Amino acid sequence: MRRFGASNTVLLIICLMYLILYVDRVNISTAAPLIRADLDLSNTQLGLAFSAFAYPYALFQLIGGYFGDKFGARLTLFVSGLMVCAATAATGAVGGLASLFAARLALGIGEGATFPTATRAMATWVPEGRWGFAQGITHSSARIGNAVTPPLIAVLVGLVSWRGAFVLLALLSLIWVVVWLRYFRDVPTSPPLSAEELATLPVRSRSGAAEAVPWLKLFRRMLPVTAVDFCYGWTLWLFLSWIPSFFFQNYQQNLMQSAFYSAGVFLAGVIGDTLGGVVSDRILHRTGNRTAARRNVIVAGMLGGFLFLIPVMLVHDVNIAAISLAAAFFSVELVVAPIWAVPMDIAPKYSGSASGMMNFGFGVAGIISPLVFGFLIDRTGSWTLPFAGSICLLLLGAGLAFRMHPDRPFEAGPKA
Repeated sequence: MRRFGASNTVLLIICLMYLILYVDRVNISTAAPLIRADLDLSNTQLGLAFSAFAYPYALFQLIGGYFGDKFGARLTLFVSGLMVCAATAATGAVGGLASLFAARLALGIGEGATFPTATRAMATWVPEGRWGFAQGITHSSARIGNAVTPPLIAVLVGLVSWRGAFVLLALLSLIWVVVWLRYFRDVPTSPPLSAEELATLPVRSRSGAAEAVPWLKLFRRMLPVTAVDFCYGWTLWLFLSWIPSFFFQNYQQNLMQSAFYSAGVFLAGVIGDTLGGVVSDRILHRTGNRTAARRNVIVAGMLGGFLFLIPVMLVHDVNIAAISLAAAFFSVELVVAPIWAVPMDIAPKYSGSASGMMNFGFGVAGIISPLVFGFLIDRTGSWTLPFAGSICLLLLGAGLAFRMHPDRPFEAGPKA
């Protein structure tokens, strides 16, 4: 483990967390047709259950980021992980819309603090020149979770029913919680870091002292980034919530076929996440220009998503839809690494709170996007019309990206 490097080991454990969290987050999408039939739900009610996750998730972006900065990543992610385990297991025991809604609310609380707190951990344990790569590889792990979940759930449903599948996934989450608690420490030290590794980390990472967060000033500074993240998040929530059902209902695929197509779409996102981080860091290393490294990659990704979603609306062919959705998802996921690196660029001392403020936009999008998509399907009977909202918001997000200014460090002031 020491030869691999303690910093890389921490990054690997965080990658596993992202993977597991996304399996727990999107498993309901693959099981949705079965849950819908078993609980006798409409698409609008199912969309309401999807969005229940995002209400506390959005709120806990702010609260959780603060907890991560104040209490440290070790304790915050330990508690969050336990809540995720309990909520995932509870989903397997639901008896109707109310209990399903409550289980998803609990999952949103558990996952709400995780990504901002993980960003805090990465800002401490990962050298600054690898921040884009770190955000890219962790979110790639999340997309691997997206990709493996449809076939995994399809197999587990055949073995232990959809209810048993949620219980088994809860046990998987619990294993990660134990590993995290045993290995991670908030302040990097040598050992387990080598002296050479420790020297590559920012000096601030060697202190456990927490600084007061200048909330209002920091929130104003992060507001443009929050808006861009909302525009990105609208499309991501659409994919996470509805793509398996899109293939299942719009193209009359069976559960395994829809899982196969969905996995292909999500695997394209794995490549996009990794490539976005690598390209962003490479531009930064070559030019020293944070604006070009972050903003330009974000704009390119959003415009690509805009272009590739158009055929989904115009052509009714399952293979063309799958290819177009995969290309769109690849493009949109180029956004992830640079946009998560922006809070680290702007306010590294408050990276937990800053990234939470940014991802608040993603959480708000999660409240609205799945519900609106399900409502439009029920009202219009069309599975393609709701994609128009994503197309418009991707264009808006590309324009708003010019207001982020990752090259301008946040100054808290002498009394902060």
